[in-house]
Amino acid sequence: MKSDITEYNFPQDLKSMTISEMQLLSYSIRDFLISKVSVTGGHLASNLGVVELTIALHKMFDSPKDKIIWDVGHQAYVHKILTGRAGDFDTLRQLDGLSGFPKSKESPHDVYDTGHSSVSISAAAGLAAARDIRGEDHEVIAVIGDGSLTGGMAYEGLNNIAGSKSKVIVILNDNGMSISPNTGGISRHLGNLRTSKGYLDVKKFIKKRISAIPSIGKSLVNGLADFKNDIKYSILDDGGVLFEELGFTYFGPIDGHDIKELTDVMRKAKSLDEPVLIHVITKKGKGYINAEKAPGKFHGIGPFDPTTGSVIGKSDAKTFSSLMGDFLMEKAKKDDRIVAITAAMCEAIGLHKFSREYPNRFFDVGIAEEHAVSFAAGLAKGGMKPVVCIYSSFLQRSYDQILEDVCMQKLPVVFAIDRAGCVGADGETHHGMFDLSYLSTIPNMTVLTPKDGNQLRSMLDYALKIDQPVAIRYPRGTAEYDKNIMSTFSGKNQRLIIGKKVDIWACGKMAGCGKATAEILKQRGIAAGLVDVATVKPLDLSPLSDINKAPAVIATIEDNSIAGGFGRQMASAMAGKKTKVINFAWPDDFVPQGTFEELTDRYGLTPEKIAERICDYLEK
Repeated sequence: MKSDITEYNFPQDLKSMTISEMQLLSYSIRDFLISKVSVTGGHLASNLGVVELTIALHKMFDSPKDKIIWDVGHQAYVHKILTGRAGDFDTLRQLDGLSGFPKSKESPHDVYDTGHSSVSISAAAGLAAARDIRGEDHEVIAVIGDGSLTGGMAYEGLNNIAGSKSKVIVILNDNGMSISPNTGGISRHLGNLRTSKGYLDVKKFIKKRISAIPSIGKSLVNGLADFKNDIKYSILDDGGVLFEELGFTYFGPIDGHDIKELTDVMRKAKSLDEPVLIHVITKKGKGYINAEKAPGKFHGIGPFDPTTGSVIGKSDAKTFSSLMGDFLMEKAKKDDRIVAITAAMCEAIGLHKFSREYPNRFFDVGIAEEHAVSFAAGLAKGGMKPVVCIYSSFLQRSYDQILEDVCMQKLPVVFAIDRAGCVGADGETHHGMFDLSYLSTIPNMTVLTPKDGNQLRSMLDYALKIDQPVAIRYPRGTAEYDKNIMSTFSGKNQRLIIGKKVDIWACGKMAGCGKATAEILKQRGIAAGLVDVATVKPLDLSPLSDINKAPAVIATIEDNSIAGGFGRQMASAMAGKKTKVINFAWPDDFVPQGTFEELTDRYGLTPEKIAERICDYLEK
């Protein structure tokens, strides 16, 4: 065994390893992961839990010929190590560095880009169908966690595969015991017996011979099938019955940390020409005591001390997320109609206190964003005041429900949209750069963007009072907040600075960038005005009446895509007028990972670069 993971020639070196060598490799990989992620931050606990599973996968399958799809993708670090990228881990989740998710442009072993939940099985169904149509010969494997099975799309994929009878291997990584516990030796024995080559050969032989009996063959087979099902239901756990009924040959539960058991069952799965589901039980955070004790904390974590597990440089400052949770608590105390809904993001979204204080008014619907919105619509119809707390990048999954179920009926549902705009290291799959664009297209929707914690509080008050849909979108990170200031929100945009030639309209937290830009322009002899765009929709142009003469330039600044965003709405409103509208926003593209500072610099969204571009225009 080599002392340095980067010295291996993976995945080739793995093919010749013995079980004991692979076990030693698993220890080395865990040490490597802890060492690297403690410096860069990242998704640690989930990757520690799939070390043996990933080793077994790359031992038994021939990637990239065999297609391995990772649901969500945050648990693919070990896969990256075993496909020759260990040497890149110092750049994990950094600008132009190794992605924290599968990226086909990064490696041919990443056959499908993922980042969101419950998609892997449908993608695998498509890859398998393409394989069959083209007459190719390779395996298609979807690795999905038990949490992702709370998303309905996973079952749509399972149903499609079962209906087509296409050869797909689904590996269910169960680290939450949410489907069924590992019942030990008896369960393993029954699984091994039922899926052994001898058993399967005999099963096919008997079915073929009985079917050939004149007149009664088919009915006899059906009768024996009913008898077999009676036996199956009496000995299989609930999870096994579920997947067998869906049309999969079920193996499991399997110890997800036993490499021999994993490779044995994968060998059996490869021998079958039908849909297979392998149910493995793993421990999230396996091998690192701090992560085993607090898997939620180490699911996604910043740089930390590997000895103590303490996050390095963690600020005690309030975040927009935590403030939203606090403000909801305040409102719920006074109004028992207020309910909170989240989609498997209770702690991250700031609702952990609410969930404990008001358990009957808190609903975690799992990874089911479409359901969350329609569920909220039903609550609103029933006289409640639902607040849907959800990440921007996940809310886009429920566009139809927002439009049809909430806005078409003009129901009083509040959307607390967290992680709006640039989120940094998680990259293009998690940036919330499209919500201003798609929400602004929907009739009856009000879209608000707070610049600080005090405005967030007053906007929530406002949203809960008006009898219609309201979206409040706010960024990741800390928020300025003074608890002694009790402001009210009128629903209007507010002028902060009166200028002349240039008027800067900045959305939400970008008001800080707008203020800094105005100061730079002032130093260059240009009097720039500033408007706090708190309301994106309906478009409020009233601050223009605060100035005597129309400005030569209106510069819009937003933490959103330029396509369909606030800036384009402003440009449309000012069309035909002498004022030039210049938009400063993220490009009409998928923005990569990197810090907010790095990305705003690259895409020209710093105060210095915005001021420079405005000056260039004025000098023409």
